[in-house]
Amino acid sequence: MISVSKLVKEFGAFRAVNGISFDVPKGQILGFLGPNGAGKSTTMKMLTGFIEPSAGTASVGGKDVVKDSLAVRRQIGYLPESAPSYGEMTVSEFLCFIAEIRGKRSAAVRQAAEAMRETCDLSAVWNQPIETLSKGYRQRVGFAQALIHDPPVLILDEPTDGLDPNQKHEVRNLIKNMGSNKTIILSTHILEEVEAICQRVVIIAHGGIVADATPSELRQQSKFHNAVTMKIAPNQIEKAKALLSNIGGVAAVELLGIDNDTLRVFPKQGEAIALRISELSRKENLSIHQLQVEQGRLDEVFRKVTKSDNLNQKSH
Repeated sequence: MISVSKLVKEFGAFRAVNGISFDVPKGQILGFLGPNGAGKSTTMKMLTGFIEPSAGTASVGGKDVVKDSLAVRRQIGYLPESAPSYGEMTVSEFLCFIAEIRGKRSAAVRQAAEAMRETCDLSAVWNQPIETLSKGYRQRVGFAQALIHDPPVLILDEPTDGLDPNQKHEVRNLIKNMGSNKTIILSTHILEEVEAICQRVVIIAHGGIVADATPSELRQQSKFHNAVTMKIAPNQIEKAKALLSNIGGVAAVELLGIDNDTLRVFPKQGEAIALRISELSRKENLSIHQLQVEQGRLDEVFRKVTKSDNLNQKSH
């Protein structure tokens, strides 16, 4: 549904996007991540026709973003970061205006706006000028204008920005439910959001892709993948540390917690070590009060793949 090949964008001597390539099939929710200034928003603006690439190609629904820009825009619902709108318009007026721009006529205009009123929970501010709204409600209005023409592709830049936890939960559920019949690219800084709704993650840094995998595959790259955290009787801590350090597949053992009663055992290269630890604990009569196996941490992987020294090593 979306195809990007060797896409480049230069602003004078500065290369913001450096030859990236990826495809997104229909029905996939893709998380598009990166540090500030990585090139995420620039890539999204090229996909939506706001700016032209310096080199490379991109297509949406088989239509080239440069050669057939209007056809591409008809297929896309776009929520830019800090979505702009017309502050003097009421929410109702603005959404009717957007529906008309999107080609709807007569009764279909009001019908489309009313559908967004319900979908995005805007009844409380329906006749209120947009400039008087809270940031959360403005974000919902921005989300509504992206959805109003029922596009097959959604490109969302920080869609839950400014929302409270309940609103974030509602928007994430909405995005997740739409993912079955729409193609969605979601840019966010919230890794919890990626784990909640994205089937795949592309991480970009300094204009280039540094990771492209499922959230589960990324967690497996974390040093915390299959790490075991265990609460143990304080008087057995030193004995346990010595025993655990000698288990095959264990890379390190560290003491956690202000009560000095918790150990974290790191495996070598993500090995599954929980069963070995459990068997050793029974054999040595260790008093284990709690044992937990970690899946891995996206935040740690994100930092690892986007660090400048790591990128420099890759380039050489």
